[in-house]
Amino acid sequence: MGYQSLSMVTSWTAVEAISLKIKLYIWGEIMRASVSICTHNRAIDTMQAVESVLNGDMGSADYEILVIDNNSTDNTKELFDSLNMPAHVRYIFEPQLGLSYARNRAIKEAKGEFVLFLDDDALACSTWTKEVVRIFDMDSRIGCVGGKIVPIWEGGKPDWIPHDIVSLYTLMDFSSEIVEMHAPSIPFGANVAFRRSIFQKIKPFREDLGRVGSNLMSSEESELIGRVRLEYKVFYSPYAIVEHKIAKSRLTKRWLLRRVYWQGISDATRYKKSGWGIFKHTVRIVQAALLILVSFNNVQKVMSEMAKISYRNGTIVGSFRNSRGLNP
Repeated sequence: MGYQSLSMVTSWTAVEAISLKIKLYIWGEIMRASVSICTHNRAIDTMQAVESVLNGDMGSADYEILVIDNNSTDNTKELFDSLNMPAHVRYIFEPQLGLSYARNRAIKEAKGEFVLFLDDDALACSTWTKEVVRIFDMDSRIGCVGGKIVPIWEGGKPDWIPHDIVSLYTLMDFSSEIVEMHAPSIPFGANVAFRRSIFQKIKPFREDLGRVGSNLMSSEESELIGRVRLEYKVFYSPYAIVEHKIAKSRLTKRWLLRRVYWQGISDATRYKKSGWGIFKHTVRIVQAALLILVSFNNVQKVMSEMAKISYRNGTIVGSFRNSRGLNP
């Protein structure tokens, strides 16, 4: 029986599935792309992400989809099994909780020339996989490709979100043309891809960075891309588009400040900062507090300064964690 789409529009036959298995596993045909969707307790969103890739215009023999279940406790496995996915969609359970563990498992399991990461709450446009592969084919020295990420605001975008930190919602509109991304610019993890062969000499994601369960630890992508950039090029394509769902639960000031706080912890962990910088951070916190007092009638400005305070607090906490040897 074929794959049963959530919208009941995609259909596969058993004959097609068997034919595909013969091509991939008996003939050993080269696969272009491995699309990885790492997930933790987002069953429905994950299957919608899978469906968006299946509805794309790349031939089924040219790519695979890896659903990396990062120790979910919801019905992710049951829902996946009930949909009778086609042969080129694989479910893989990763018991070690942590996004970096899941992503590294995807790299290890991938059979394609390129590993494309799509967030479990994102939807790929119909040309996404082809556009990403097209950039890699331009130059063998391209090791990483990112693409445009447009928001789907659940209930609309709140007016209080400052423009200078809206990218924390994982949104990307870097250029209207295909361009090389130079430091410090990087693609975002909701829509990023790597040439799989680079991991023969470059270590994959750092597992002391990245989200673990409900915490908002990050920077695993920027740290890896920084190392990739030492030997390879990083490119951006405005045509490799994904849509990113922004849930209502994230559209609160509390969530945004918590996200910025964890960014501070992440940066302190990534750069192994010690507690000696506490004076500098304290001065910046006082400066931000004074700006809040003089900008109390400008909600975006106040929120922007509050975010700076949260970031500095996170950096201080992360720095002390490093000083005490709490990070591996």
